Amino acid sequence: MSILPSYRDIKAFHAHLYYHDEEGVETAKRVAAQAAELFDIRVGRFHQENVGPHPAWSCQLSFAAETFAQIVPWLMLNRQSLDVFLHPLTGDEYVDHTQGVSWLGKSYELDISQFMPPHDE
Repeated sequence: MSILPSYRDIKAFHAHLYYHDEEGVETAKRVAAQAAELFDIRVGRFHQENVGPHPAWSCQLSFAAETFAQIVPWLMLNRQSLDVFLHPLTGDEYVDHTQGVSWLGKSYELDISQFMPPHDE
């Protein structure tokens, strides 16, 4: 039987801002800039193509687990027209991108083929 990560294994979180066009990119830039002014986060690149498992253009916001309770409620109320994919960083990318996910707004199906599911031992 494989052992799944526990909440104690969460080191940080990623919030991926999803958008679909130039107007969405500009909205994401504004939301990310506001978040960066208020919180200790790292803002990633603003992709204008699907990257990794993401089925939409996106920008990644990275933040420590300790700041979840401040950042996520702010995103809930300030994401504007953006959909947000949120997941923990536990060291198990398969679990992080399947069982650990949360969505603000619309949810999407991810392409998780690049992640290996845990093996039963």
